[in-house]
Amino acid sequence: MEQKKNIRPSSDEPALHGANSRLVQQEEQRQDLGFGTKLNDAYSRLVNKNGSVNINRVNERFWDRINLYNRLITMSWWHFLGWVLVFYFVVNGVFAGTYLLVGAENLQSSVNGEPYGSFWKAFFFSSQTMTTVGYGHIAPVNFLSSIVAAMESMIGLLSFALVTGLLYGRFSRPLAHVRFSKQSVFSPYLDVNAWMFRVVNNRANQLIDVEMEVSLSRLETKPDGTRYRRYHGLKLERNKVAFFPTNWTLVHPITETSPLYGCTPEELAESDAEFLILFRAMDDTFSQQVHSRTSYRYDEIQWGYKFVPMFDSAQHGMVALDLDKLDDTAPAELN
Repeated sequence: MEQKKNIRPSSDEPALHGANSRLVQQEEQRQDLGFGTKLNDAYSRLVNKNGSVNINRVNERFWDRINLYNRLITMSWWHFLGWVLVFYFVVNGVFAGTYLLVGAENLQSSVNGEPYGSFWKAFFFSSQTMTTVGYGHIAPVNFLSSIVAAMESMIGLLSFALVTGLLYGRFSRPLAHVRFSKQSVFSPYLDVNAWMFRVVNNRANQLIDVEMEVSLSRLETKPDGTRYRRYHGLKLERNKVAFFPTNWTLVHPITETSPLYGCTPEELAESDAEFLILFRAMDDTFSQQVHSRTSYRYDEIQWGYKFVPMFDSAQHGMVALDLDKLDDTAPAELN
């Protein structure tokens, strides 16, 4: 019996599934931003306005859920400083209680009497030990209290080293301090209409090689009647600029090739449409890439409006850019 040879297709021949399976070919060509096609609940926002993804992770491991370093780096300054103060007072309170358990009389003071009580005497000694200030008017006088003081000084050194590292990480972390308009608009553009939104750099630092990527997410119906989420990349009039000194209005012309061609507000609402925005740029200060995300849902679109220019009259030979006008719009008749 003749043995069959295992013949591999040459590189210029189409893959077996690509040649024989139309569904597989369609799946390979389908665009997906990482959210999948199963997110089809009503008003299920994918990306929040602040750029975070609207996903609730369940059954996550405790330390993965805490993610302490990431939280301390990304939380607001007020929250970070508040947690540092809470940690400082809690640790000093614990050690003050430990010194009282060991015996407050084992903390010798050069001041006669205890005008603020034993606890506060131990608390202030703890703070001096932790910060290695050591004024010297309070000192441990027996072996056990000296061990506690030695342990606290080590914990204090490690704690301040960690806080210093977190402070450096927060200051050195490059961020894209850009602001997007609260609403997007359907506006007349040349001889067609266009979907637009606007972005501006909140700070005076220079962003270069700025690039924008926009995708449309909406629910569509398969031939069998099931609903699934599909993603369309939107072609922009201009998706990249070399410099970003002023505001930038992003324009998607609604031509016959656009997935928005012929859409109405009711159709966008029925399909749960959401525009996903990804902003990328090079920060000239840090020489690192920064990015930002946001989204616009169908109910965050103003139909028949256009953006008002943000420029004011020149002052002392310089163009004035009014950041408060980022969201200002005016009525405009659609084509």
